[in-house]
Amino acid sequence: MNSQAASVPAAADHESGLSLSYGYGTDRGLRRELNEDSFIASDPVFAVADGMGGHEAGEIASGMCVRALAAMPQLATGERSVTAAVIQQYLVKADNAIREATGARAGTTLTGAVVVEQMGMPYWLVMNIGDSRTYRLSQGQFAQVSVDHSEVQELVDAGEITPEQATVHPRRHVVTRALGTGDETEADYWLLPVEEGDRIMVCSDGLNGELTDEHMFRILSTVAHPQDAVDALIQAALRNGGRDNVTVIVVDAKNVMNDAGMATTAPRPGAGAEDEITLPRSQVVDASRPATAGADESEESGDGRE
Repeated sequence: MNSQAASVPAAADHESGLSLSYGYGTDRGLRRELNEDSFIASDPVFAVADGMGGHEAGEIASGMCVRALAAMPQLATGERSVTAAVIQQYLVKADNAIREATGARAGTTLTGAVVVEQMGMPYWLVMNIGDSRTYRLSQGQFAQVSVDHSEVQELVDAGEITPEQATVHPRRHVVTRALGTGDETEADYWLLPVEEGDRIMVCSDGLNGELTDEHMFRILSTVAHPQDAVDALIQAALRNGGRDNVTVIVVDAKNVMNDAGMATTAPRPGAGAEDEITLPRSQVVDASRPATAGADESEESGDGRE
């Protein structure tokens, strides 16, 4: 088994005073030969891409996607000035590059959150295309922000199946929107004010395919350090079957300015590893550089999804 993990305490000197700390990790799982997931975790961009296509083509697609995002100038400057329109321009570049490299035989999902500032106030700009997911734990409430582009989500929206039935539906892995393949390549976007103590989790479906929302919430609400939370989530997914690649990013926000211009401080969740870490990290990514994992950085994944 191959895994990657690293932790970055990122103190940022921005107009809002917001500081972030985050952890990330990826594992090919217990059944896949390769890991087709790629990710980027570098203020202000936190995103996961899950490649589809098999025979390393999915790995190529997801790697091209995160490298396209890494080319945004804000990654070099740390500025929080990205807009949805700018992100979409880079996703179009990624889409074109993937199609050219793979002959439209491979694609990738993408989801994540970009920290942006407007009028000195910080926001999560959440983006999604496909069925990887971005969740938010805020003020004790845990919820999925992104909406899957998948056949089963369409059936849920139409009232034909329940969310519980969707988790075991035979076509639950069939996506209706992706980069590099298909006709629809526009991402969805959400703009959410950052609240003090917010915790964002970005993951490939290798996590939420193994763990219920309640299980993920239990770990995220009890494991204080973001890297420890990432490790606990990945280990829990492996113990529940590890049938797919698993990639997770957890981002914590603090020192958020309130309406009066004062930084607020909320108590951190109590430490208490709900899941014991039993598997060693085989690689630690250099925390002094932006974290991007893809085709050239990890043993990546299997025969693709439907």
